[in-house]
Amino acid sequence: MLSFEEAEIALDEIAAELPPAIFDKLNGGYVLTPHVMRDAHGLYILGQYHVQPNGLGRFVTVHYGSICEVYSGISARMFREKLKFVLHHELTHHLESLAGDKSLEIQDEIDKTRYLGLHLGD
Repeated sequence: MLSFEEAEIALDEIAAELPPAIFDKLNGGYVLTPHVMRDAHGLYILGQYHVQPNGLGRFVTVHYGSICEVYSGISARMFREKLKFVLHHELTHHLESLAGDKSLEIQDEIDKTRYLGLHLGD
């Protein structure tokens, strides 16, 4: 497991490995928050892509607290991999949003519906 400060450094290193063009129009950048976030069904939210109305900004949040809850006890190396996955996932939402594509958003909803059906007996 990484401390919050170590995770911030790791997230910056992960972002630095990506082509700068990926961050075009992501004027709010990305931020690691300490929060544990859950959706209306109680599922953990590991990261979010935000588009503020009226062109006020686009940014990504990665929720350290949620990742800690979901993956408690994992090694520092694996925690870094989870950070990488979440950042890449949210940046994919960003790129698709710029292109007017909702494929990942739709797939996320399909996956969530399938998960809830399996685990809540729906």
